[in-house]
Amino acid sequence: MRDNCADYRQIFLSGAALLDTRAPIEFAKGAFPESKNLPLMTDDERHRVGTCYKQHGQDAAIKLGHRLVDGEIKEARVQGWVEFARANPNGFLYCFRGGLRSRITQQWLHEAGIDYPMIVGGYKALRGFLIDTLDQAAVQFRFTQLGGLTGCGKTELLHQLGNALDLEGHANHRGSSFGRHARPQPTQINFENALAIDILRKADAGVSHFVVEDENRAIGSCHVPLELHRRLVDSPLIWLEDSIENRVERILKDYVVDLSAEFIALEGEIDGYSAYAKRLRQSLKNITKRLGAERYQRLAGIMDEALAVQMQTGDTARHRDWISALLNEYYDPMYRFQSERNAGRVIFRGNHEEVLEFLKQ
Repeated sequence: MRDNCADYRQIFLSGAALLDTRAPIEFAKGAFPESKNLPLMTDDERHRVGTCYKQHGQDAAIKLGHRLVDGEIKEARVQGWVEFARANPNGFLYCFRGGLRSRITQQWLHEAGIDYPMIVGGYKALRGFLIDTLDQAAVQFRFTQLGGLTGCGKTELLHQLGNALDLEGHANHRGSSFGRHARPQPTQINFENALAIDILRKADAGVSHFVVEDENRAIGSCHVPLELHRRLVDSPLIWLEDSIENRVERILKDYVVDLSAEFIALEGEIDGYSAYAKRLRQSLKNITKRLGAERYQRLAGIMDEALAVQMQTGDTARHRDWISALLNEYYDPMYRFQSERNAGRVIFRGNHEEVLEFLKQ
């Protein structure tokens, strides 16, 4: 049998499969990309055992746990672990602290003929290691931010670099009031975990200088860790430029064509289109105060007309009207103001090819 493991760095670098035996409610709050939740106890069972522990002590709680998870229930859970272990022979199991639940899972697996290692310190130790990774990254590495007007293609450019950190990708959000995808964002813990693992693996590959998009600290409901964000906003800034025509086309693809396809793939043709249209309208409504009531009503009318045409014919061309107006009247003035305020940080300006060449030097 492989030994129980406390080499958290190697666990994440290897991409080892992780068997998470915590209750579903714990897993939902935060987990790791390679983990699968096959709990020892359900949420209700865990609650009852916890109450028993507080009232009658550990021995009584353990006895209650064995009564609750017995017979066919126990057999089904052990079978799930056995299948996971056979499918992932190089994986590990863990509970919250690497304590009783991990040991019980190991014992029952052993009785089923499989010896499977656990992670010393459990989820808490793994999570602590990733928090430390983010804290250390803020002081250990160099960063350059990539800025530019809305729709200039910053994310596309980042994907062409081996040393980029895609904050929006990890947050599953494009960063603006229109930035939500059809599927929900990860929890804050899952966002941080994925970001830390990305940094860890790129650093192991030799990266010491990261390029990230110029973002607010909040990316939808996810927040870049405070110390890391402070480091980012003090970093050099590169400004990516593109024509208004190209930017309109890119936004049309991302926020109309691709977003409607996401919803339709998720919810079906009719319900998906309805959900997409509702999302688009709500995104515009969210910035009513900044637009002003009169401008909002005008843009909302143009959007409604474009949505009606799209629904009837599938043609998305009419969306260019509200996109162009929104860029010219709202986003561009706002971002130009921010650009002027951060002019002292700008070390290079150029189009996609020029910026890419500069960053690859």
